[in-house]
This record gives sequence, C-alpha cells and structure tokens, in this order.
Amino acid sequence: MSGSPVVLVIDDEAQIRRLLELTLESNGYKVRSAAAGKEGITKTASERPELVILDLGLPDLDGVEVLKKIREWSAVPVLVLSVRSSENDIIACLDAGADDYLTKPFRTGELLARVRNALRHRPSLQETPVFVIRDLQIDLSARTVKKGKQNVKLTATEYALMVLFVRNAGRVLTHNYILEQIWGPAFSEESQYTRVYVGQLRKKIEDDPADPKIIMTESGIGYRLTTEPDSI
Repeated sequence: MSGSPVVLVIDDEAQIRRLLELTLESNGYKVRSAAAGKEGITKTASERPELVILDLGLPDLDGVEVLKKIREWSAVPVLVLSVRSSENDIIACLDAGADDYLTKPFRTGELLARVRNALRHRPSLQETPVFVIRDLQIDLSARTVKKGKQNVKLTATEYALMVLFVRNAGRVLTHNYILEQIWGPAFSEESQYTRVYVGQLRKKIEDDPADPKIIMTESGIGYRLTTEPDSI
C-alpha cells in the first residue's frame, strides 16, 4: 500500500460525514463517502478503500446487512460507528465480520486510534507468517510459539485458539465466534469453554495471567489479541 490510506465513510448524516472527512484528512487519510448502504457496497468495490467506517442506521439497508454483503467478497477492515450501544447490537456486528465497534458520540482521539489499529494489523499478517507481540513470537509456518527464547508447549486446542487470535489480531472475537471456529456450531452456547481455554493460554504466554497484556478481555463480549507493543 503506497500513499495515503483511503477510508470510505458510509453514513447518511451529512454532518457526520463532514466531521469524519475533516478529522481523517487532517490526519493524512483520503476520504470517500456514501450516504446509503447500496452506494456504500458499490464504492467499496470500485474505490478499493483500506478501511470502511460504517453506520448502522442507513436509509435503504441496515448496516449489518451491508456488512454481511461486503464480507461475501472482501476482507477490508470495517469499523462500525453507530448510536446503537446495546451488547446485542455490538455482538451482531462483530459476528457479521466487523473488526471494531465505536458508539456515537465519539472522541476524536479514540476514533483515530481505532482507525490506526484497523489499518495496521492486517497487512502485516499478510506479509509474514511470524507474529510478534511483546516477547511472544508465533510462527505460523513452523507451528511454533516462543516466549523470549523459550518454546511454549501448547495443546492442539490451545494452539488452534492462538492461531485464531493471531489471524484476527486487533479484532474483537465474540464468545460465539470462538466456540464455532474451534469447537463447532454445536458448542455455540458453551461460553465456559472459551473462559477455561483462554485462562490456560494466558498462564503460558502472559507475564501475569491475572493482568493480561496480550489477550485482552472485552467485557461481556469476548476477547481481543492486542497489536500494541504495550497494551493501554
């Protein structure tokens, strides 16, 4: 990717589009915009943005439906920006393939941080099979995990869970998503599985499992593998 990253804003509120345009362009991004869902889907295909910022309350299609249609053919990072703040709405978006979720009204600094995070983690994973965070190194091609210079011995399930986090680094993974990916749809309601195995994984990769800095808890929703050298 060369030049300024292109961000597509899909939002029916002209004032929000203008605010995002001013904020993003003043921080080095190129901005394209769409005022409706179908237009947004079309521009995602034609403009090839590096990031999509998506509102849910669109005039023609619900934002979750827009997200699902984009995910049928594109892995572009999607940051949902919405007034909807219920846990169910957030989980529905994350399960549909959103990379992150931010509620309106939002703080400019937090928005920019989430934009940077969404743009940062995906290209790096495409370029190399080795993921490094803090003193942890996961080599997907060699199927090895090291903490410092020491090999970390993981069970097959723990390793599968680690790979799932790495391939979705920076993205919030819901309990249901993790369960379906690791154990299958029949286990989608067994949330204790994720807590137990994440706890076991933390004991092996975190300096202090009680104060994790690598696998972060998203309260009531799931977990996120941080992409920051030092977690906020």
